[in-house]
Amino acid sequence: MSCHASRFQSTVPFYTRYRLGYPPRLIERVIELTGMREGDSLLDLGTGPGLLAMPFAAAGMRVTAADPEPTMLAAAEEAARAAGVKLTLWGGGSDDLTPGMGPYRLVTMGRSFHWMDRAATLMRLDAIIAPGGAIALFHDEHPKTAENRWADVLHDVANRYGRGDESVISERKAADYRSHESLLLASSFNELEAISIVIRKPISADELLGRALSMSTCSPEKLGPRLGAFEADLRGALAALGELTEIASLVALIARRP
Repeated sequence: MSCHASRFQSTVPFYTRYRLGYPPRLIERVIELTGMREGDSLLDLGTGPGLLAMPFAAAGMRVTAADPEPTMLAAAEEAARAAGVKLTLWGGGSDDLTPGMGPYRLVTMGRSFHWMDRAATLMRLDAIIAPGGAIALFHDEHPKTAENRWADVLHDVANRYGRGDESVISERKAADYRSHESLLLASSFNELEAISIVIRKPISADELLGRALSMSTCSPEKLGPRLGAFEADLRGALAALGELTEIASLVALIARRP
C-alpha cells in the first residue's frame, strides 16, 4: 500500500497542529508494560512530525525517528528542538529496514502501519527487535455516540470529494481485509495486549477542518482547486450541529514474542 508523498507533504502543518496527541498516561503505561528503561533504544517508524517520538525521548529513551517524507522529518526535528529533546532522524520507511539495524527494545508506529506491507514489515522487524522487545501500534478511535455525530458529517463531506475512493479506505471494507490484530497473531509477535485512554473535549469547526486536511485522503494536494469548496461544504454541514464535542480513545496495541 502506498500514497503519493506530496500528499503527506501538504498535510504537515495540519498534522502537527490538529491531530490528536497521545496522553502522557498512555505513554507511561506502554513504558511500564514493555519494561522500557532510560537509555533503551526505540524506533518510531512513520514518525510524521514526531507525536510519538518526542514523549518517548522525553522519558529518556534513545529514539530513532524514521519517515520517508523529508518535510515530516523536518517537522519532527523542529518540534524536538523546541521541546529540548534529542531525536536521531532517519529518512526511511518500512521497506528500507535491514537486519543490521538496531537492535531496538521497542518499535512504535502511530497511525502508520496501515500504509505498509504489514506482513513483510513484521518479518523485517523480527530481525531488528531485541529479545524481550516489543511492537506498539498507536491509533485513535471515535465511538459511535451522539457527541461524535460530527464524524459522520466529516466523512460524508470528505467522501463527496473522493475520500471513499482511496485504496486505504476501500481495502478496509473488502471481505478479505485482515486487521492489524490478525496479522500480528500470525507473526512472531503474537502475544497481544491493548490499552486505551478515553478523553472528552470540546472541538471547533476550525479544528475539524484542520483534522480533515491532515489526512492524505483529503489533503490540500489532493483537493487542489476544490479546497475552497470543501471547506465551505464542511463548515456548512458542521454549523447545523451546533456545539461540538469529541470523545476519543487513544489506543496502544502491544505485541510481543511468546
